[in-house]
Amino acid sequence: MQKTNIAMIGVGNISGIYLENIHNVFQELRLVGVCDLVRSRAEDARRQWDIPKIYETMHDAFADPEVDIVLNLTRPYEHFEVTKAALEAGKHVYSEKPLGASLEEGIQLRELAQKKKLMLGGAPDTFMGAGTQTCRRLIDDGHIGVPVGSAAHMICRGHESWHPDPAFYYKYGGGPMLDMGPYYLTAMINLLGGIDQVMSASKRSFPQRVITSQPLAGTVVDVDVSTYVAGTLQYASGAFGTLFATFDVHYPVQAKLEIFGSEGTLEVPDPNTFGGPVRLYRQGQPGFMEIPLMYDYGENARALGLADMGKALIEGRAARADLQQTFHVLEAMESFEISAREERWVKLQSRYERRPAMKNPVVKGILD
Repeated sequence: MQKTNIAMIGVGNISGIYLENIHNVFQELRLVGVCDLVRSRAEDARRQWDIPKIYETMHDAFADPEVDIVLNLTRPYEHFEVTKAALEAGKHVYSEKPLGASLEEGIQLRELAQKKKLMLGGAPDTFMGAGTQTCRRLIDDGHIGVPVGSAAHMICRGHESWHPDPAFYYKYGGGPMLDMGPYYLTAMINLLGGIDQVMSASKRSFPQRVITSQPLAGTVVDVDVSTYVAGTLQYASGAFGTLFATFDVHYPVQAKLEIFGSEGTLEVPDPNTFGGPVRLYRQGQPGFMEIPLMYDYGENARALGLADMGKALIEGRAARADLQQTFHVLEAMESFEISAREERWVKLQSRYERRPAMKNPVVKGILD
C-alpha cells in the first residue's frame, strides 16, 4: 500500500484528534515528524505515538525530502506564514481553517500554489462525513424538491470560559466568522453550490473580555474583531441563505443549519461534526423524520480531508477539500465584513464547483 508522508507543524489543542486518526484510522497516511515552538509538546506527541522525528524548526520539516504534505495546525493568524514557507520549499499543504486570516493572504497563497503546481487545501473536512454527505444525497436525489434557500446560526458566548488560551479568538484572524464560519459555509456550498454575492451587518458588542479559564483566569483581552455577524447570501443557483454567527449570546443550542426546498425541509447536523442526526420534513408529514446515515465516518474523523488529499496526490486527481473550496469560503467570510463596513452587496470573484460525493469504503481508512 502506497502511503503519503506527513509533517505536522503545531502540536496544540486540535492536534490530538489528528494524531489519533492518522495512526489508528487512515491507513494511507504516515506521520514522519512533528514540530512545535513549545518543544515539550512535540516530545510528548513523539513518546505517545512513536513518531520518528522532531523538527527543530518548521524549515527543517520543509527541507525533509521524505515529507510529501505539510499539515499546518498552527493558530489562524500563523497559517499564512507557515503555509507560504512550505509552498516556497516545494511542499503540498493541508491547513486547518481558515486558509488565511484575510483575503489578501488567501490570494497570495493561491498564486504561489498555482505557480509552484502544488496542492493546497484544508479544513474543515466535516462536510465529508456521514451527516453532510447523507444530506447531499437527499438533496441531489430530489427529496426536498428544488432548493430555494438555507438558514444557519452559530450562537455561543465565546471561548474565554473554557479554552486554555482564548485571546487569539478576539484578535486578527479570529472572531465567530473566521473561527466557525468555515464549517457552516463549507457545508452550505457542498449542499447548494457556490455563492454569488453576500450582504451583512456586524459589530463588537463588548470591547473587552475577561478570561475565566485556567491558566490565564483574570486576564483582560481587548476585542479587535466583529463578534456579532448577521449575513445574507445568494447562491449562484439563485437560492438565498442566511448565516448568523456570534460570540456574544447565551443560548442553549449552538448550531443550526436548515435547507429549504420546494417540497420539503432538511435539518442538517451540526457542521462542526461528521455525523449527527439528519431530519427530513415533507408536506403531509406530522413532523420531521430522522433519516439513517448513508455513509461512513460519522465519528470525529478529522484528517479525513488530509487522507483524501494524500490519495488525490497519488492518483493525480483533485482533492475534495481543495484550494478552490477553502479560497471561496475565505472570500465569502471577508465579503461579509466588507459588506458590513460599506453597507452594500459584495459580489464574489471566485467560483466554486462541488467535488464528487464520498463513496463508502470497502475497508475503513482507505479512501476511494
